[in-house]
Amino acid sequence: MSQPFPLSPAVTEDSGGNVSRETLAFAADDVSRETPAAGAAVAAPKAPVALVAPDLSIGSTTTTPYEDYVQASVLTHLQHPLSDDPGEMVFLVTTQVMELWFTVIVHEWCTAAEALRRDDLTVAMDALRRSTYELEALNAAWKPLARLTPEQFNAYRSALGEGSGFQSAMYRRLEFLLGEKSAAMLVPHRGAPREYAELEKALQEPSLWDEVLRLLARRGHAVPEAVLRRDLGLRYESDPGVEAVWAEIYAGPQESELVLLGEALTDVGELVWRWRNDHLVATRRAMGSKMGTGGSAGVAWLEKRARKNVFPELWTARSHV
Repeated sequence: MSQPFPLSPAVTEDSGGNVSRETLAFAADDVSRETPAAGAAVAAPKAPVALVAPDLSIGSTTTTPYEDYVQASVLTHLQHPLSDDPGEMVFLVTTQVMELWFTVIVHEWCTAAEALRRDDLTVAMDALRRSTYELEALNAAWKPLARLTPEQFNAYRSALGEGSGFQSAMYRRLEFLLGEKSAAMLVPHRGAPREYAELEKALQEPSLWDEVLRLLARRGHAVPEAVLRRDLGLRYESDPGVEAVWAEIYAGPQESELVLLGEALTDVGELVWRWRNDHLVATRRAMGSKMGTGGSAGVAWLEKRARKNVFPELWTARSHV
């Protein structure tokens, strides 16, 4: 086996404390220490590979470009636990991470919806595919909380007060994009003008699913007129005419871009279902059937949510192909 390559020092500092950059080089001896087989050609030693050390002086007088772009110092100082229990920090950071993923996923689905509106399936599909990776990361965020015992959760639950996940404005926007709309869900945000305005706008805009159905209609599929002209501020309800359209599409060529669109949306729908179920299981383990925070029904409400599929006709149409 080859030996590890020694590196020369990456950085030196003069007597005045000034940082200088040096060139790193791998040792030239890259010849295998194993005995070559009889008759085998011996490879010539490789030339040294030069690596330039980073300039550590960048940011030494001001904030670093990384900090200016990422705002890491802001992100890492947004945690203000209200109890002395160390588990609360985990709960708080995990919840904040989820909020960031909600923000990214909303961005992706808005991008997809806008692309569908202009018949740009390439951009729409790219955004939907990215969102599946982001949904997987969002779902993985449950892991730090998935094994909480009731006693562990109770140690800091009172610090949450009346706070509850259903009060998340960004999650509500995510649900609206899935067609899960309700004007009543704007009420908790009346005291936050920016969030309220964003949600009010999203309530009246076409959902991602609405844009998909409008695209199908423009492509000549018989999407019912009542569906296309429905009140966008109401929750989307499954329609047998839409189910028939998807059954027809899925019975056709499997490489068609509409089948591929349907499968991308099905991937999204499955991961949303998994998110809801992971939330349900984590809550069951941590608090059983107790009333949830913020006056929510807790597990009972989550069970109802977990039974629902987004993009419903994509699932039911499969029984008719």
